Amino acid sequence: MPINIAVLGGGSWGVAVANLLNMNGNNISIWEFNPEDYENLVENRQNSVKLPGIIIPERIKIYNDLVEAVEGRSIVCLAVPSHTVAAVSKQLDAAGLAKDVTFVNLAKGIDTGTLQRMSEVISDNIRQADNSNVATLSGPSHAEEVAQGMPTSVVIGCRNEERGGYLRGIFSNHFFRAYSSPDIIGVETGGAFKNIIAIASGILDGLGGGDNSRGALFTRGLAEISRLGVAMGAKPLTFAGLSGLGDLVTTCISRHSRNRSFGEKIGKGLSFEGAMGEMTMVVEGVKATRAAYKLMSEYRIEMPITVQIYEILFNSKDPQSALLDLMTRDLKSEF
Repeated sequence: MPINIAVLGGGSWGVAVANLLNMNGNNISIWEFNPEDYENLVENRQNSVKLPGIIIPERIKIYNDLVEAVEGRSIVCLAVPSHTVAAVSKQLDAAGLAKDVTFVNLAKGIDTGTLQRMSEVISDNIRQADNSNVATLSGPSHAEEVAQGMPTSVVIGCRNEERGGYLRGIFSNHFFRAYSSPDIIGVETGGAFKNIIAIASGILDGLGGGDNSRGALFTRGLAEISRLGVAMGAKPLTFAGLSGLGDLVTTCISRHSRNRSFGEKIGKGLSFEGAMGEMTMVVEGVKATRAAYKLMSEYRIEMPITVQIYEILFNSKDPQSALLDLMTRDLKSEF
């Protein structure tokens, strides 16, 4: 039986997920809050700026009114930037949701004000949301490739394993394979903090780093984000999976990665403001860096790469000096 699903957010990821779920035989609605973007989606049946050439089928209904978009929907997917999840969740709380709705977070980030993960933000702001009906989808899933049907695998974190298994089936098809995991903390922290390392990867590319440099960065980057995630309650093995290593490597090397691209601009000499001015989409790693910097102090975790990225972004530290400081720290055992 087709499932009635709402996808909130008409950006590249929202459109890609809406098309995917539609292809899987479900009844889909898209909500886009920005009036100009909404008109563009309705008129052109595509996001001509963020995902040009990917047509939204006519059977997908597009709304500017949130209440209309979620009416009668049993699954609500939040494909909005992480810094807007709280505001959108508050609107959902007043929207008259179906009785047994499932919420699927598609954002990768940490709320910088509360330092909450996205599932916590949703649960805190929607009375119907709790540990049993909130899930997060993460993993190597650039919208551009998903929209074109290129094969990938993702993981859906949900403490309710039965619901996680149900969502697995909703999202999966011949090119998009979903796994499930009860470790939603690991799924969310891996997805959020890998963006910091992706910025570092871009900076390294801008500075002319080679393959050895990237291999070392990915490995040590994974070590420190997993260290923080475990301190927050995640399982170590999750960081060896799709939302950890899989998403980290993909985001660090991909030409589609806005975080890597942003970092490369800084590595080539642009200021923080200059690099941000050239970006057309949200760079989630900037806010993730600020959040991780606060969390590492709270949990007393050592995160040397994150510290240097923080200094580059927010204190105008020269990237070459930051790299030198990383390489000349006191020597220690690897584990």
